[in-house]
Amino acid sequence: MVDFTAGSVTMMRIPNPQLSKESSVKVIITDPIAKAGVKMLQDAGIEVDERPGLPPADLVQAIPAYDAIIVRSATKVTADVINAGTNLKVVGRAGVGLDNVDKKAADARGVKVVNTPSATSITVAELALGHMLACARAIPQATQSLREGKWEKKTFKGTELYGKTLGLIGSGRIGSELGKRAIAMGMSVLVFDPFIKECTAGKMCEFPEMLKNADYISLHVPKTDQTKHMINKDTIAQMKKGVVIINCARGGVIDEEALYEALKSGQVGAAALDVFESEPIKDFKLFSLPNVIGTPHIGAQTKEGQERAGIGIAEEVRKVLLGK
Repeated sequence: MVDFTAGSVTMMRIPNPQLSKESSVKVIITDPIAKAGVKMLQDAGIEVDERPGLPPADLVQAIPAYDAIIVRSATKVTADVINAGTNLKVVGRAGVGLDNVDKKAADARGVKVVNTPSATSITVAELALGHMLACARAIPQATQSLREGKWEKKTFKGTELYGKTLGLIGSGRIGSELGKRAIAMGMSVLVFDPFIKECTAGKMCEFPEMLKNADYISLHVPKTDQTKHMINKDTIAQMKKGVVIINCARGGVIDEEALYEALKSGQVGAAALDVFESEPIKDFKLFSLPNVIGTPHIGAQTKEGQERAGIGIAEEVRKVLLGK
């Protein structure tokens, strides 16, 4: 049992049923997870093979030997992998999104798919808040100026978050955590989420109202057919001039070409991106602009978040393999 509260991971003292050695239950882990999660599986009598960076073709060849696979975001658990997994019972995704797992193929074969939706919520929300502050005060640009031996004190006049309006697109776990922090900093929060009727982290509103009134817009939605390029030339035109856009959700929900043009024209004042349409990015066109900052998809990358995710996914996979 895992307590997913903020801060440290609390392991409860509960009985730890084990599989018999004769059962030969095997798990392959193809993206690194916390060592405590690996140990949890091993303590349950499960054989664990850690093979990070396994090429897709090799994974298809290897998967028939395993009862479970644990991944993060790098490994793609495709239909080919799932269909080749003749003994496969469960796919574990350490993290929130399941866009790298073919859920339809898994359902068709009766393979369970589990994840850890709350493990890194605070982690990602804090990164989004950090990006907002960095844009407001031009922290990366000012740092680079100092590295170049300059002292441009008057150049980097910023703005306060206090009194501004944050527009949240999506108010799930991460969006709600960001909304609570924004309110604590004196911001107003407008929330658009067609699947939620009430939200404690801000005022619910329709999409056009949020676009029109937000000084900052932060996206917290998965990439689906409905959300692909939801931020585009037309929706950007409805926003306040000088709006700041933050995306620590999924690449592809923003039309990057439209964003580039809006940043050049000044319609969008700044953008902070942790995710991109194609990763790792090869075209750094957006980063040729001085009002763009970014990080290489590090939203869930904190010691605490990864510890919670690793232990949490091990617990979920163990439950399935033990018939719980």
